[in-house]
Amino acid sequence: MFGDLFEEDSPSVSNNQYEKGKKLKTKALEPPAPREFTNLSGIRNQGGTCYLNSLLQTLHFTPEFREALFSLGPEELGSLEDKDKPDAKVRIIPLQLQRLFAQLLLLDQEAASTADLTDSFGWTSNEEMRQHDVQELNRILFSALEASLVGTSGHDLIKRLYHGTIVNQIICQDCENISEKQEDFLDLTVTVKNVSGLEEALWNMYVEEEVFDCDNLYHCGACDRLVKAVKLAKLRKLPPFLTVSLLRFNFDFVKCERYKETSCYTFPLRINLKPFCEQSELDDSEYIYDLFSVIIHKGGCHGGHYHVYIKDVDHLGNWRFHKEESKPDMNSKDLPNGEEIDDPLMILQAILSEEESNLIPVDQLGQKLLNKIGLSWNKTYRRQYGPLRKFLQLHSQVFLLSSDESTVSLLKNCSLQPKSDFQRNDQRVFKTLTSESPGLNDSTTCPHWFDINDSKVQPIKEKDIEQQFQGKESAYMLFYRKSQLQRPPEARANPRYRVPRHLLSEMDAANTELQTGRAECDSANNNFELHLHLGPHYHFFNGALQPVVSQRESVWDLTFDKRKTLGDLRQAIFQLLEFWEGDMVLSVAKLVPAGLHVYQTLDGDELTLCELEIADGEDIFVWNGVEVGGVQIQTGIDCEPLLLNVLHPATSREGEKCQQLIESPHVFPSNAEVGTVFTALAVPAGVILISHAESTGEESWTAIPMEDLKKTFREQGLSNGSSVLIQDSNGDDYSVLTRQGRWSAGPNETNWLQVKNICQLESEEKQVKIAATTNTVLFDIRIEAIKELKLMKELAENSCLRPIDRNGKLLPPVPDSYTLKEAELKMGSSLGLCVGKAPTSTQLFLFFTLGSDIQPGTEMEVIVEETVSVRDCLQIMLERAGLQGCNTERAYAMFWRYFGFNGRDASSSGFPEGAHLVVPASGPFRTPWESAGPDQLCHLSRWRLESRIRPRCPRHCARRRSSPLRGRRGNLRRCCLGRSEVSGPYLAIFLRVCRSIPSLPPSLDCGKQTPRQALTEPPAAAQGMQTGTEN
Repeated sequence: MFGDLFEEDSPSVSNNQYEKGKKLKTKALEPPAPREFTNLSGIRNQGGTCYLNSLLQTLHFTPEFREALFSLGPEELGSLEDKDKPDAKVRIIPLQLQRLFAQLLLLDQEAASTADLTDSFGWTSNEEMRQHDVQELNRILFSALEASLVGTSGHDLIKRLYHGTIVNQIICQDCENISEKQEDFLDLTVTVKNVSGLEEALWNMYVEEEVFDCDNLYHCGACDRLVKAVKLAKLRKLPPFLTVSLLRFNFDFVKCERYKETSCYTFPLRINLKPFCEQSELDDSEYIYDLFSVIIHKGGCHGGHYHVYIKDVDHLGNWRFHKEESKPDMNSKDLPNGEEIDDPLMILQAILSEEESNLIPVDQLGQKLLNKIGLSWNKTYRRQYGPLRKFLQLHSQVFLLSSDESTVSLLKNCSLQPKSDFQRNDQRVFKTLTSESPGLNDSTTCPHWFDINDSKVQPIKEKDIEQQFQGKESAYMLFYRKSQLQRPPEARANPRYRVPRHLLSEMDAANTELQTGRAECDSANNNFELHLHLGPHYHFFNGALQPVVSQRESVWDLTFDKRKTLGDLRQAIFQLLEFWEGDMVLSVAKLVPAGLHVYQTLDGDELTLCELEIADGEDIFVWNGVEVGGVQIQTGIDCEPLLLNVLHPATSREGEKCQQLIESPHVFPSNAEVGTVFTALAVPAGVILISHAESTGEESWTAIPMEDLKKTFREQGLSNGSSVLIQDSNGDDYSVLTRQGRWSAGPNETNWLQVKNICQLESEEKQVKIAATTNTVLFDIRIEAIKELKLMKELAENSCLRPIDRNGKLLPPVPDSYTLKEAELKMGSSLGLCVGKAPTSTQLFLFFTLGSDIQPGTEMEVIVEETVSVRDCLQIMLERAGLQGCNTERAYAMFWRYFGFNGRDASSSGFPEGAHLVVPASGPFRTPWESAGPDQLCHLSRWRLESRIRPRCPRHCARRRSSPLRGRRGNLRRCCLGRSEVSGPYLAIFLRVCRSIPSLPPSLDCGKQTPRQALTEPPAAAQGMQTGTEN
């Protein structure tokens, strides 16, 4: 299950075996983060090692196990530096555990890594990404550790701390002979299903007796016959540390699947095991165990996540809650008033009076203040009283600082109030502080519990353990320790206790390296580059600031800490520029195409550069804040200079304007009026046109009305690089020549559409011109046309726009949601405003013609759903033509695909005689691939379609030939469209119904005047098909 875990050639020695499966590890770019406020280190998850992290944290917070492992020196375990030597005997697993525990104790990082430890296990990346059962890992890890410690003084470490003994007995009811069997255990496995809690489970296992009687008699060896007997089990030997595994995962034999038992299962914080033990004559304290670790599983039987609740026996961590940081750990009702807390002098004097030596380091005084009242000096008193050391200096009548100001004591003759009152209040205050402050009481009255979830460590309260009694997130393993195991006072809050010297030196060196790395990283992350543009090296020219000599000589690069203030930056620049005289103003500038422009002046010397939102690589203009080279400078984004390309007709030597255009760059402020172009070019008047780039790469020009000349360049949407054309206002032709050498129509021809009123409603106007661009939505054009034509507002809900071709024919409606570009409408096109709604995305707009044998009838239109069957579509067409009673079995139909926006019909396309008209659903009009005679008309009982697919789509080539489709079952989308590229509004169907088809209608005669031969027999394509009935 664990791959190569702990499989070594020697049971006690590893000769470079841990290198197997070693992975390439990339060095982190930044040093790991320091520990958080709890001052405890987590363990990083390698992908699926949360179960390993929880178990390792439990072992780490078992001081007796940790210190026993630390007691094994290099002379017994070897050294990790010698692991690559062929003859070296290095016990890798215990050495890596020692180093990991030392890192968890002393290394200032948020989370430690188990990569080296898992490498010593022989794990590969697959094992580290796979989650296993923590109970099984516990047994395998202890077994491997025992094997690795063979031959050392720690060979019995696991057995001494974790092994217990169970005795199973069978007692004969006749001769009272006892048959017993003894077995060791590493952990007790108890059932959860149908059991209320741990004590009930232990009672069932070690108190309840199993009786052998009736058909289940026991064969007694002493009696040599079947007798009644009693079977029971007892705990014979209890280990110092008791591990209990809860059987949360069971198997459902009915459903044949595993499941997790999530019912309520209680367990006590302190348990008396005396009722379950074989020997009960010892003192009760020998059987009392305290809970100190709970490994929790969150999830189901097929996966989840482990984390652990741990009691900090040695008080190594800072057991303080975020919510209580701003609150004192005492009740205000216990104080006569709030003056003692509000007055730091009283608090500090009371803290020092509690010290036996009446002497304390100044650095520890602030920590003791935090422990006493839950408030830090900087957060509570610094703003009003200044730094702590300065406060002690100012109150020399109360506090006595040493010569180096490292320690402080309380003067013996100081008195702030009558001694009796002070002592009474002090006793009352610190009675509360001592009883509730963490770190001053023993673990029984004030246990420090933490939730360690991989890298994160959070303090919790003891009552939070009750939340893990049941549910998908519930306790999975319990760890108890004998209550008689007391820790020495010197181990309290001392992470260096019993740590070997070589590990202390290694951790101290690692901390120094971490601090250096963090300082370098902090400097790299907080330093940025500033480009200083010196005002004396610039002059105002052509609408912007330009360097006098060169850009390189005018700009100085400065690396600066963004956490420093603006005043610090100003002072640093003063020191660099020894020649500077007078006031210095720092402004944010930016290089624009026209030159350098000043945007914002920086104010507030007390603000940091971060607070001023100064970015890396920012351009800073250093000047006097008023003028540059004697010219007053306008600042701000409103007057940002714009570099425009101005085109105007060239002037001949005689002073006459010619067709040739001159292009020249000009700079204008963004807030200047557009009409200032005439002043800059010394032109009295004219017409200004603005260039717009089209998606095709061509340019279109828009004329600015005379009333808009007073608008600013920014209001007109001009930006750097925009082109402006100046033309004579007396000219009739506004056509201009583009830079590519192509003539582009002027604005009076290219920026409007003509909408005709075809609603049959009285209106003063018959047609109007609507200004538009390629991105204008047709809905806006339709609404504007209704307003311009002065029609009823009701038409807004029941009207549509239909393109009009060059012959005046109305083409299919265009959806309102389309833009002119999407609808492929050119500027200057004509649209008809018609009554009725345009087809939706699920509808088809169809044309059809009803006529006699000789003459075609009037062309009609119908809108149908694309899912309607062909037969139903034909029936709708007949009803639309007023032929509800017509016999459709004898009708003949012909479908034509027709593209509405190309402006062509069958009579004007120029096809040869007998050609089928096939037009693709999008793109330009193309000539059909093949032609066929009139005999290809088909009977209605068998619908046949010519699937004309574009040549560039080879995967459709197999469907070129026609195939019979059943009109009764097929729908229009399948039959008419098939898989060809035809979409809703652009599909037109021409239908002709008659008794016989002697010849094609003249309207489909492709412009030819020669008559066609009459159809006197069934079409060749239809021969062999049934004509009488419909299948």
